[in-house]
Amino acid sequence: MTRHRILSLAAWAAALWIAYEFLWYEQYKLTGPTLVFDRLSDWSGVPEKPFRLFVAGMEMVAAVLVLIPRTQPLGALFAMGIMTGAIVFHLFTPLGVDPYEDGATLFKEACFTWVMAAFVVWVRRDRLLALASSVLPLPRRAA
Repeated sequence: MTRHRILSLAAWAAALWIAYEFLWYEQYKLTGPTLVFDRLSDWSGVPEKPFRLFVAGMEMVAAVLVLIPRTQPLGALFAMGIMTGAIVFHLFTPLGVDPYEDGATLFKEACFTWVMAAFVVWVRRDRLLALASSVLPLPRRAA
């Protein structure tokens, strides 16, 4: 197998992880209040339910985008943004790194998912640039 093929397969494995991670936690976000969103709501003043459902919606969109070949790098960028938010909230709010006192599982998964998303972006950077140039007219270089 070529290096390109190995990286492509690894990017698909990372994309599957991202989709799994987001979709697995939807069962908690969609069925009712959670400790995480309760604490963040108390701290920020943002109502818990809209906050929780907004995050769930963003995660579902990212999960779908990362599984579609054409939009995979865009979905990975979106996942990086979502996970950056999660990491920041864990580090800089009363939520803390280990809110469930389970060895910081959520925080570790957020960090790992961020790394997987960054890997997909790196492997698919050419596709991401092509997607960007189809949406945004990029200036051409003079010959």
